[in-house]
Amino acid sequence: MEIPQFSWRFFLPKYWFTWLGLAILYLISWLPYRLQLGLGVVVGRLLYYLAKRRRHIAKTNIDICFPELSVAEKTKMLKANFDSAGIAFFESSMGWFWPTWRLKSLCHYEGIEHIETAKKHGKGVLVVAYHMMCLEICGRILGLKNPNVAFYRPHNNALMEYFQYHGRARDNKYLIGAKNVKGLLHALAENESCIYLPDQDYGRRRCAFVRFFAEPQACTTTGTTLFVGQSNCQVVIAHTQRLKNARGYKITITPALTNYPTGNDEADAAYLNKLIEQGIRQAPEQYMWLHRRFKTRPDKNAPSVYK
Repeated sequence: MEIPQFSWRFFLPKYWFTWLGLAILYLISWLPYRLQLGLGVVVGRLLYYLAKRRRHIAKTNIDICFPELSVAEKTKMLKANFDSAGIAFFESSMGWFWPTWRLKSLCHYEGIEHIETAKKHGKGVLVVAYHMMCLEICGRILGLKNPNVAFYRPHNNALMEYFQYHGRARDNKYLIGAKNVKGLLHALAENESCIYLPDQDYGRRRCAFVRFFAEPQACTTTGTTLFVGQSNCQVVIAHTQRLKNARGYKITITPALTNYPTGNDEADAAYLNKLIEQGIRQAPEQYMWLHRRFKTRPDKNAPSVYK
């Protein structure tokens, strides 16, 4: 796809508020790290009380996925999830604007060598990640050790798209639009490591209804097996986590999966969900529960679980 270029039209009045927001984010990004975390918690708690629809969605997801928890435990996780969402807002500007020297002190890695080992097969590496709140900054952190190609959804605002693309591509190779399947397959054919996130509900096309936490029939994309089947690439899992006490971020890369895919789309999707679930359980309050993970039901006529 074409890389977004700077344009003089960005100075038109329609972009002035976007410029103002970006300028504020840039200035805030230079505040001390601990202070930004604290501000994120404040923003997150405000969202908890103001964004009633998103709070309902997150609460429904947590109720479905963690039936074993008490009401008090679920409420605690819900509030912590919004705190994490607020922090993620500031982490975006850190990932886009911070110089490398400032970011390095917060980086912790485990198993990063598994990507290089997988690349030795010469067929590319699909780095399966999932939507933890710290994903924006962790994409940059992973790129510091191993520059990657990433799938992403382009922004509708052209100025935001310019900053989003170049911010996310910083210390990485390049980005591919979420609908550009041929682009991803081409990158894999070039033996690149490509970040792919299969954990959200992308609708009925190419999906299987398999277990995710306590939900036995979660709509899960089979795109992962499609990419692996057509490219014969290796697959590793990237677990990301924001560490406590402002110690930064940890990225854990697993060894390449063996006997995957098996040819059974349902079994493969369920297996990948299980691996993702294991990672989420390390810090469940940091997962993006605000997404309507269970919006697509096996029965098209079934009522929404989010009503």
